[in-house]
Amino acid sequence: MSSIYEKYGLKQVINASGRMTILGVSTPSADVVETVNYGLNHYFEMKDLVNKTGAYIAKLLGSEDAVVVSCASAGIAQSVAAVIVKDDDWLLENLHATPLIVPHDIVVPKGHNVNFGAPVGTMVAMGGGRLVEAGYANECSADQLSAAITPQTAALLYIKSHHCVQKSHLSVEQAAGVARKHGVPLIVDAAAEEDLQCYYQYGADLVIYSGAKAIEGPTSGLVMGRKQHVEWVKRQSQGIGRAMKVGKEGILGLTQAIENYLVQEKVSGAQMVEKMTPFISNLNSLAGITSRVVWDAAGRDIARTEIHFDEAVIGHTTGDLVQALKTGEIAIYFRGYKANEGIVEVDVRSVTPEQLNTIYLCIKSLLAGEKKA
Repeated sequence: MSSIYEKYGLKQVINASGRMTILGVSTPSADVVETVNYGLNHYFEMKDLVNKTGAYIAKLLGSEDAVVVSCASAGIAQSVAAVIVKDDDWLLENLHATPLIVPHDIVVPKGHNVNFGAPVGTMVAMGGGRLVEAGYANECSADQLSAAITPQTAALLYIKSHHCVQKSHLSVEQAAGVARKHGVPLIVDAAAEEDLQCYYQYGADLVIYSGAKAIEGPTSGLVMGRKQHVEWVKRQSQGIGRAMKVGKEGILGLTQAIENYLVQEKVSGAQMVEKMTPFISNLNSLAGITSRVVWDAAGRDIARTEIHFDEAVIGHTTGDLVQALKTGEIAIYFRGYKANEGIVEVDVRSVTPEQLNTIYLCIKSLLAGEKKA
């Protein structure tokens, strides 16, 4: 039997961009795959499965309750809907079709209103919310967040992500203080974050994670937090959440992945540096290239290789080089957020040393003017 790549004519990929949705995010461990397979081959009372796995996860993480959802984006939309609808049965079924007279503004620091692959505002609107920006693109203090709160505010939304502006923005703890002062809930989207407990402990009422990024589970998401707020999220399975429902295999697979994640030894940034050091040495032997270790902008213990291309020397634009590597016989994906500045980053978490050498050889080949990367 041919491989899946051969059967459908798919390209093999070297994922040097990190845990990205466009490349399938991550590869779960064997026991998570086995748990997913068990779930696929058995029946469950789904409400019972949702409630009991949620309680199990909450006990592991030290929160009041939790619920598995289909992905982090669905978690944002359903959390917004939850704080607007609450226990209103009529509104649960008519959120999409009626002018809202209940509070439905969702206040977000302006520097957090980003596109992470889809706009944050889209998820807020899907949940029935109206996005209200606080502060400025490069600045949002606790006072500026507080000033944007009105009687129409349903919740504050804090996006903890490398996509957001990092400088001169308040912390999660400060946002929680503002939420408590005004008596409104705080929702934290921590989709790719690695600490599964701190944001709840800082005072968030709902915290959202991707199941497939740091946790390395199947495609899924997690919403954890205060019991009442999580109950409101669960109710959305009879509202907008129906269009985003997660399957039994995703619920069981993520629960197992979380259990694994809490006990397994983490790969440290220092170990990542050790892995990438020969790669950096090879790159720095090429004319027009300077590479070095850089650290995650959002403060996680993740080291990456930053490659700076001197476009006048190499005779290519960085954008053209990145595109050529994507379209080679093996598709190579970098973190290209700074390609317009002649800079890309290599995330080594999902890359083997052999693949790092392949990346080096492909870059060398392109710079030498060979046709195929």
